[in-house]
Amino acid sequence: MTLSIPAQGRPHDDLLSAMERMRKADADWQHGRTFSLVYYPGEAHYAFVKKAHNTFFSENGLNPMAFQSLRKMEAEVVRMTAGMLHGGPNAVGTMTSGGTESILMAVKAARERAKKHKPGVKHPEIVAPDTIHPAFDKAAHYFGLKLRLAPVGPDFRVDVAAMRRLVNKNTIMLAASAPQYAHGVVDPIADVAAIALEHDIPFHVDACIGGFMLPWVEKLGYPVPVFDFRVRGVTSMSADVHKYGLSAKGASTVIYRDMSYLKHQFFISTDSPAGIYASPTMLGTRAGGSIAAAWASMMALGEAGYLDHARRAMEARRKLEEGIRKIDGLEILGEPTMTILSYASRDPGVNLYAVADQLQDRGWNVDRQQKPESIHLTITSHHLTIVDEYLTDLEGAVSYVRAHPEVNASGQAAMYGMMAKVPFRGMVGKSIEKIMEKMYGPDAVDLDMDKIGEQDDGLVGKVMQRFGGKVLGVLEKLE
Repeated sequence: MTLSIPAQGRPHDDLLSAMERMRKADADWQHGRTFSLVYYPGEAHYAFVKKAHNTFFSENGLNPMAFQSLRKMEAEVVRMTAGMLHGGPNAVGTMTSGGTESILMAVKAARERAKKHKPGVKHPEIVAPDTIHPAFDKAAHYFGLKLRLAPVGPDFRVDVAAMRRLVNKNTIMLAASAPQYAHGVVDPIADVAAIALEHDIPFHVDACIGGFMLPWVEKLGYPVPVFDFRVRGVTSMSADVHKYGLSAKGASTVIYRDMSYLKHQFFISTDSPAGIYASPTMLGTRAGGSIAAAWASMMALGEAGYLDHARRAMEARRKLEEGIRKIDGLEILGEPTMTILSYASRDPGVNLYAVADQLQDRGWNVDRQQKPESIHLTITSHHLTIVDEYLTDLEGAVSYVRAHPEVNASGQAAMYGMMAKVPFRGMVGKSIEKIMEKMYGPDAVDLDMDKIGEQDDGLVGKVMQRFGGKVLGVLEKLE
């Protein structure tokens, strides 16, 4: 189908009604039925942040001289974030559109710094745990680096000795997570920092999901390993305001210990006929609404507000963790530090992917994981209201799967089981690439998501022909 701009515009009310109809099939985040993607703070703060965002709907952070209000708000967001992370008086940074851009910028800055301080490095490398966010893989792909991954131990924290062995003359950056997304555990930041200091290598702590939660969890008295700029050797950190900072998307921060690191993030062009072009981040045009909403959210909540949300989120985690441990056949993976839980099945008669199917049939949006097979929960204060309902449905789902082993061979359970056992991940990647070509191709407007796998010779296509568009859940949830 060829779609063109309508000859005559449609009435506003009609369009708004059409948009409401389109969103009916979306995940139900307002009622706590999702455990990722949306960090809902409650209607009052949500409405306020929307208003703050729309107040600067048209402003553009590209030119800080034209919009000095945005420059000031960004500077204050950076200072407040740096203070929360114990950055000290010399800490600097910028806002970005999300955690992925923050990580891209940190990697880019490390690469440019290496060009000056290690000019002999022709094939730069990053060393990180194999649980590091895929954005580092994306950064290595974009910027011509090699990502070397160290294994994690039984506790899902990086094996520091293995990480040390991967460091060589080409290493221009170390990275670790606080916490890593998959299991919610914090890598041994101090031990990795010691390697960075020994070799004079920049060390980035990815706190995209934890940066606006761990400080408050620590203040509430929970045990939190030191993960931020208090650790000598940590040179940069990323922390998303649009996650537990409870702001509007997309808003993240990348913070550096001092300007000697941040300056390598900048891009400056002086030869264009249009004049001098200077950009602090990846983007040119920068949405003013996201900057304003981040500033407004932090100012409106204050420490007291963040502590209250953290207290309720941790209470929800406690109740979920206790409830899951009581369900026969399930186990919590690792020892989560904050508000992320992942659980697996230790009962051969309980296929966790079949459990996930049952939960989805009960109206929950389920985040499935692999290595090992598990279900992921990113918990917010909003989830405190649905803990009992979730646990009841989870117990029912486990009982149903145990009593009906035939469900292991149907639905997403069979698809995920097949995908997890494929020895050649490149086969999966090629098939997903074909599917993405369809999703973003010229016929995307008329795409039937339940038939997206038809005429696809790849593995994912064959699975989708059998199980429908639900296979899209296998794609990584990136920023």
